[in-house]
Amino acid sequence: MTYAEALARAVAQLREAGIETPQLDARVLLAACSGIKRGRLTLCLVDALPEEVEFFYPQMIAERCQRRPVSHILKGREFYGRWFEVTPDVLDPRPETECLVAAALSQPFAEVLDLGTGSGAIVVTLLAERVQATGVGTDISRAALKVARRNAAAHGAEGRLWLTGADWYGGIGGRFDLIVSNPPYIAAHEMAGLAPELSHEPRLALTDEGDGLGAYRRIASGVVDYLMPGGRVLLEIGPMQGAAVYGLLAAAGLVMIAVHPDLDGRDRVVAGHLPA
Repeated sequence: MTYAEALARAVAQLREAGIETPQLDARVLLAACSGIKRGRLTLCLVDALPEEVEFFYPQMIAERCQRRPVSHILKGREFYGRWFEVTPDVLDPRPETECLVAAALSQPFAEVLDLGTGSGAIVVTLLAERVQATGVGTDISRAALKVARRNAAAHGAEGRLWLTGADWYGGIGGRFDLIVSNPPYIAAHEMAGLAPELSHEPRLALTDEGDGLGAYRRIASGVVDYLMPGGRVLLEIGPMQGAAVYGLLAAAGLVMIAVHPDLDGRDRVVAGHLPA
């Protein structure tokens, strides 16, 4: 069997299983299984599959047909140009979250607090990009913090990042010139309609079991006490939550509040400043 034949068979199976991106997923998994870069896969299409690839690739496709996320099959995903470990204990870092990272990097910072850090993708990326900065990451899940520690070590940030089990600001002291968070923002009544892949991710990272704004209320209620004067807060949001989160930050006393879109033009990040 050639690479092209294996790929065509996998695409057909994934399409039959209702996968929305069958061609992309088939290529990503085949490249990973073969140990080659995805961009070079086209050069190998006429070649015969190695025996180990012919054995393992169908297993990976079968897992994907069962709606297991690609990141869980590969045990990680690329985020902002770096590879991050991903397990069922953490939220799968998504491309739209890179918009929050880009917004954070648009201005200088020295000390960053990441609330609900999960895999650590956000804060580890920020520290990897700003090697003089230090950070704190909190999460209520001890299992998630273990993943974040491994990701911090993989990207040279472990000596500058303190990871602690905390419910939002619980047990955190001091002030920061940057606070970031991608909190659970899916309303409880929306959970039943989500893609099957999300059932593999921790529910507490997806929903507040309420109206989807509970985490933002908690963050807004303490942000003035933890931001330095002139400091910034950046929060990822659901596409319909811009006005509500804007209002919460304004009521907390923040200024220069703005809602930033993602690459699809949907509201994705709300940013605000504490008056200097």
